[in-house]
Amino acid sequence: MTLSLLRRSLLAATAAICAAEAMPALAQNKVLLRISTPAVPDDWHGKMWTVFKESLDKSAPGEFDVQINLNAALFKQGTEPAAMARGNLELSSISAFDIAKLVPEFSIFTAGYIIRDPDHQQKVFNGPIGEEMYKGVAEKMDVTILSPIYLGTRQVNLREARNVRTPADLKGVKLRMPGSKEWLFLGEALGATATPLAFGEVYLGLKTGTVDGQDNPLPTVRAAKFYEVTKQLVLTNHLVDGIFIAISNKSWNAMSAAQKAKVKAAAQAAAAFNNENRIKEEAQIVDFFKQQGLQVTTPDVEAFRKAVQAAYAPSDIAKSWPKGLLERINATK
Repeated sequence: MTLSLLRRSLLAATAAICAAEAMPALAQNKVLLRISTPAVPDDWHGKMWTVFKESLDKSAPGEFDVQINLNAALFKQGTEPAAMARGNLELSSISAFDIAKLVPEFSIFTAGYIIRDPDHQQKVFNGPIGEEMYKGVAEKMDVTILSPIYLGTRQVNLREARNVRTPADLKGVKLRMPGSKEWLFLGEALGATATPLAFGEVYLGLKTGTVDGQDNPLPTVRAAKFYEVTKQLVLTNHLVDGIFIAISNKSWNAMSAAQKAKVKAAAQAAAAFNNENRIKEEAQIVDFFKQQGLQVTTPDVEAFRKAVQAAYAPSDIAKSWPKGLLERINATK
């Protein structure tokens, strides 16, 4: 072997070794994004994370290591915000109720008739109001909200049909609500007699008359088969519920501006996928309930809104709401 050939062989071998050593380094340089969610695989909130991952794989190939953990496999539901604050988790979806525990002013979004519909929800949270509220979340929770997500709209479901136009028409109705003071306050504000009952007992409670009605988003009414023991759905639209895609500040602040833009775009794509399919499902479910023989009626929603907001105004719950915020939310079109 000539000297020049030997030199070329050594150079080639050295290059191969360097390339082999560089491969793990490149893998290690990927930005780790672990996602924890209680959503099940068939839920739109579970499927949306695949959209998030695919969006990043397309816009930033090789830059991110996205790991999706469904069914609360990584962290139990409700513990994700603390895990993100500690830096033990990068991404999750958190509820307004979770946020309100540490950011009291956010409790305005757990109250009835604050958000009118999914479109209003997106306009509020993607506009100046959302930007202001998110700053408080980032400061007090060490997480950055990337996008709001539509969770569903709660409706009233009655054991016996009645003519319901205004809150006065629900007087005396034992309406099952979750057991917290916030939920019970909402039930009373709707004009009913709020009755705490565990979710697992609602079906039998409706069947036996322990309660006269319950409230939930329509997909839950179908999944729990409450239509078997009720005769009417009143489309009160009293709580347009939402959750929020959030990322830990530790992970967010370590990213470049370009990476932040790609991650935020992926979150918005995931939210859009969820929102479109969730809204479509809710519209189709109404036809399902009609086929099951339920009366589906629409009351004077504006009368309900005014009565419920009037009940909240002097309450302890509303004391933490920033002055003028309710008026600004109502004025958002």
